[in-house]
Amino acid sequence: MERLFELSAVDMAGVDALIRARLASDVPLIPALGEHLVEAGGKRLRPLLTVAAARLCGGGGEGACKLAAAVEFIHTATLLHDDVVDGSKLRRGKVAAHLIWGGAASVLVGDFLFARAFELMVETGRLQALNILARASRIIAEGEVLQLTRAHDLELDQGTYLEIIRGKTAELFAAAAEAGAVVAGGSAAQVKALAAYGLQLGLAFQLTDDALDYGGASETLGKNAGDDFREGKVTLPLLLAIRRCGARETEFWRRAVGAPPADGEQSDADFRRARDLIAGTGALSDTLALAQDYADAAKAELRIFASGEWRASLEALADFAVERTA
Repeated sequence: MERLFELSAVDMAGVDALIRARLASDVPLIPALGEHLVEAGGKRLRPLLTVAAARLCGGGGEGACKLAAAVEFIHTATLLHDDVVDGSKLRRGKVAAHLIWGGAASVLVGDFLFARAFELMVETGRLQALNILARASRIIAEGEVLQLTRAHDLELDQGTYLEIIRGKTAELFAAAAEAGAVVAGGSAAQVKALAAYGLQLGLAFQLTDDALDYGGASETLGKNAGDDFREGKVTLPLLLAIRRCGARETEFWRRAVGAPPADGEQSDADFRRARDLIAGTGALSDTLALAQDYADAAKAELRIFASGEWRASLEALADFAVERTA
């Protein structure tokens, strides 16, 4: 994983410079709020994926950097919107923007970032890449709406859960890699392989995120552990535990998850109990095992490329998606 950062250092410096330049606005609130989230850092995995995919296909340069910056703007916009919807208190270890500037400002600055993303896409002159990222933006919104409509739903099935995380997370990973391959002039087979790689990587990443919400620590997560539980999101660890506990815990799950948190029926003790049940039923380990399966599938998609540092680094990224602690 460290080698991928080293290989991409020059490209990512260009991406960061573009991001900061395009945050500029005559309306002071926009750069202030944008910088708040950008300065918090984050892994920058999605734009990293774009430049790495381009390099793997033998290209790169300004076009790849512009698409990578567009990908990061799309991602950041969705974070701003999500934090308002979810009422999140932390983002990347910092106070969520909506708690400082208000929900309306966060949503509108998110809209500004989407607009900047599309400007960058157009500047590359790659209609195919524009189509890829526009489609991903639409699917992300659909995934978030589907998740919202199924919050607190104790009858959620695994298939619908996977549909949700594919939409809200994995599709942008797929689009980031696919767009990088396109702007580099990759062959149809290479573009297809990298899109599939990104999708599998994104599923592995989100499954691990969902496991970390119950098995991680707030100090390393950059957000509060248990946020999904408090927001009534039925993720795979919770879904599996509910099924495996059976009737003996039905009332607990109904009260703690089935009723919206606004009803005041949930406590910190409920989260601790849920975490113990999730670990005790093997739901946490099984979620991580499924994440590893997707990571392995992602690596398999790279076999059409010749061995080399870029391929090896992207394989390491797939392992990192599952092995990380934050």
